[in-house]
Amino acid sequence: MIDNRLTMLSMIDRHGTVTAAAQALHYSPSTVSHQVRQLAAELKVTLLEQHGRNIRLTPAARSLLRHVEVMSTEWEQALSDLDAYASTVSGSLTLCGFSTAASVLLPRTMHVLNEEFPNLITQTIEAEPGECYDLLLSGDADIGIVAVTSDTPAGADERFAQHFLIDDPLDLMVPTGHPLAERSTVSIADTAEETWILGRPGTTYHQLVVANCASAGFTPKIGHYANDWNTGTALVHNGFGVCVASRLSRSQDLHPVRRIPLSGEHTPTRHIAAVTRAGTENRCTLRFTLDTLTRETAKLMTRLGEDLDGA
Repeated sequence: MIDNRLTMLSMIDRHGTVTAAAQALHYSPSTVSHQVRQLAAELKVTLLEQHGRNIRLTPAARSLLRHVEVMSTEWEQALSDLDAYASTVSGSLTLCGFSTAASVLLPRTMHVLNEEFPNLITQTIEAEPGECYDLLLSGDADIGIVAVTSDTPAGADERFAQHFLIDDPLDLMVPTGHPLAERSTVSIADTAEETWILGRPGTTYHQLVVANCASAGFTPKIGHYANDWNTGTALVHNGFGVCVASRLSRSQDLHPVRRIPLSGEHTPTRHIAAVTRAGTENRCTLRFTLDTLTRETAKLMTRLGEDLDGA
């Protein structure tokens, strides 16, 4: 097993402060500081150094973490090898994911898991993509469903294994009486004169839409900010503008609007992936879960596309 103090050091590297690392690991900052100092004393090297008001990892700490990544992967692969000698599948498996995935993908996946492995305890944690990576690193989750962005760890990050699931298109949401409502598809350029409802600045949702509008040659006129698909769709339903919403979301079921597929090269799309700790993906329960997620997401997207074509 990997010394938990090494996980603490890795989290400090990821978050940049002891306080943030402690929060991600559910410890007090004083506990994390004490444990890392104790580790440094045992290894007889300095692991953290003061840099202005902040701290940073020393070259010795970074050298150590390179070995930790290898050890962690080897340990996970060893556990995978031991699956072949287990007479029954038991224990627990935790899935985490952003709100849309947690509501439409994870429940059906857990249902299939419970049927296949009746002695396995399953749990879901709703979490934003950044939190999912923390949950994986801390061992609090086994699989994370994330929207891949420039702010999430790259697919080449050796701490994780990334498994592509689906491209989730963002559809245009307009009021039912809107001039575009009778169209079967629209381009992002068709919305150049519309008032937009976007996620708040700094969110992936905001950046994605603004970037695609810019590629189409205009800056969106923003009237309102709403991070949640349901809030944005409610504003559209009441005539305050247009927005886009994930194909996976069913926000129009609560607030009737016209959902229209976007077409053309400037169409915003979210790339959805399942992420595991490196070395765990070959464990029998995780392999089954990843296969189930791949199958269920494909079936769901096909059905949603057919529903949209028939609308």
